[in-house]
Amino acid sequence: MRLAPVLLAGALALAGCGQPQPPAETAPSGASAADDVAPAIEPTAAMGEQVFRRCVACHTIDKGGRNGIGPNLHGIVGRAVAAHDGFSYSGAMKAKGGVWDEAALDAYLADPMKTVPGTRMAFAGVIDPADRKALILYLKQQSE
Repeated sequence: MRLAPVLLAGALALAGCGQPQPPAETAPSGASAADDVAPAIEPTAAMGEQVFRRCVACHTIDKGGRNGIGPNLHGIVGRAVAAHDGFSYSGAMKAKGGVWDEAALDAYLADPMKTVPGTRMAFAGVIDPADRKALILYLKQQSE
């Protein structure tokens, strides 16, 4: 019969699970629940420099720097697509045309192989939109 008190205590403890929480205290006058949410961090070029570390296996960024497996990316923002001297671009990249503006870079960096089917850039992409924005800010800073 010693088991009965233990089972009863367990049943009472479980009975409290899933019960609604009492209402939270109301915010002071003029404040809203949204005020309690931490603001999102705005991407910066410094954050983009960290993201660019994923790219250094194939790309350089220094002015006048060499091409690697991929082209040197100094001055990429505002440059015509497939236009860096001394780099042999894929036919797909040459056919893309246009200019590497922020919108074009954002789309390409999100999913290079989907954006330019046939590209030789074997990279899954920068999934996080904030990381892409930071990376583009960094690339833009290097283009100035």
